[in-house]
Amino acid sequence: MHPMRVLFFSLCLGFTFCAFAQTNATYKEQYRPRFHFSPAINWCNDPNGLVYFNGEYHLFYQHNPFGNIWGHMTWAHAVSKDLVHWKHLPIAIAEEKEIMIFSGTCVIDKNNTSGFGKSGKAPMVAVYTGHIENVNQSQHLAYSLDNGITWTKYNKNPVLDLGKKDFRDPKIFWYQPKEYWVMALMFPVEHFVQFYSSKNLKDWNHLSDFGPAGDTSGVWECPDLTQVPIEGMPGEKKWVLQTSQNASMQYFVGEFNGTIFTNENPTNKIARPDYGPDYYAAIAYNQLPAAILPTAIGWLNNWNYANYIPTTPWKGAMSLPRTLSVKKINDGWLLLQKPAAVLQSLRTKILELKNATINEITLLPVKSQQFEMEIVFEPSALSTSGVRIAKAGNSFFEIGYDATNQLLYIDRSKAGIRSFNKIFENLSRFETPLVLNNKPLQLHIFFDHSIVEVFANNGEAVLTAQIFPEEADNGIELFSSGGKSALIKATIWNIRSIW
Repeated sequence: MHPMRVLFFSLCLGFTFCAFAQTNATYKEQYRPRFHFSPAINWCNDPNGLVYFNGEYHLFYQHNPFGNIWGHMTWAHAVSKDLVHWKHLPIAIAEEKEIMIFSGTCVIDKNNTSGFGKSGKAPMVAVYTGHIENVNQSQHLAYSLDNGITWTKYNKNPVLDLGKKDFRDPKIFWYQPKEYWVMALMFPVEHFVQFYSSKNLKDWNHLSDFGPAGDTSGVWECPDLTQVPIEGMPGEKKWVLQTSQNASMQYFVGEFNGTIFTNENPTNKIARPDYGPDYYAAIAYNQLPAAILPTAIGWLNNWNYANYIPTTPWKGAMSLPRTLSVKKINDGWLLLQKPAAVLQSLRTKILELKNATINEITLLPVKSQQFEMEIVFEPSALSTSGVRIAKAGNSFFEIGYDATNQLLYIDRSKAGIRSFNKIFENLSRFETPLVLNNKPLQLHIFFDHSIVEVFANNGEAVLTAQIFPEEADNGIELFSSGGKSALIKATIWNIRSIW
């Protein structure tokens, strides 16, 4: 196709997508999340290019403009003033000449180190993987001078090409102590991250490698290296390195000196930011104001069944924004993740209970598939207790605590439809150790029609899952078997739609 025709087609495609998103999509379809971001139509996967600029949070993401399954990877674009309400924008960076636009990140080149800026305007620069199917992956640049609306691909792409079929997902940031850009890149098959530096975003020098380490059961993707605060130690920080493996994620905590990342957690420990099945490819925002905590967003799906989930005309959604910090526990560092506080602006309180006994089953006088819930209770010593949502008859999603084995778990084996995919049907129960040390269990639950995010004990453990219940599956009940548990407090809020 002639290059000018490609450009014209891309622009038309972008504005058609934007117009549909803003005028035709109802965001009321069955299973459609109402307070999680999802594209109006068609497939999405990894969040890309998360950057804050001129009072706006930019969200780029992997998108198929032509269908509701994976393919034709392109960067779609949305912006928000508050990380809650999103505005769809035209397609940002389109597939062209058989080069798909795979994952990457954006920065604001405030000092115009790249030379892409003009007339005093700092460029927004995207570094992404150019993907030629089954042939090559290399790193490319594009830049924008109008807040990410229109993009120009660098005419000397690629800027880093090792001639490899699997070499992808650049995460870049400015490392002030050495006054250069740092890029983390993944060697997926070999299970290691490679770090590079650059003064101009165009010429890259190899610094060091990290890995293999932790979970090497699947290909490594989507590195994210972010500095985060230490809980309870004002001014102190650590570096968190996250990687994604096929259908799960892991993290390492330690130090980065501008050249080498050093993991300070036990080498035999596999630590996960999310112990559920549906959280992947999370990255943190670049260039947030100092007053805003490091904040990450992940993709809510699972490569084992991602193309088959029963949603239309869209497929895939983003997590709620999660703030990040760490704290030291015994011989290791624990990543803490909490839902961004701004989400509280969507609340309308509907129920509060205090000081009750949970004996077998307590049905709550609330029916909803769109709510936030905080519950604090003391499980009895030999009990299994917790919350069941999306409840109707024998159908429900269970969030529980096994006090005997000190395990927090989720179980979707009785929740909604599951037969659309055998792997989904078989992946039903997920758990993680959680020691209470004679303290109550605190669960912070978000249920959004087909998405459940569970934050336990101020973000010490998180589990996220998709479910596909019938619209009438909207009951909520507390349960405790094997002994009575003490409910300290339960609060439920309706959550307003963001669309």
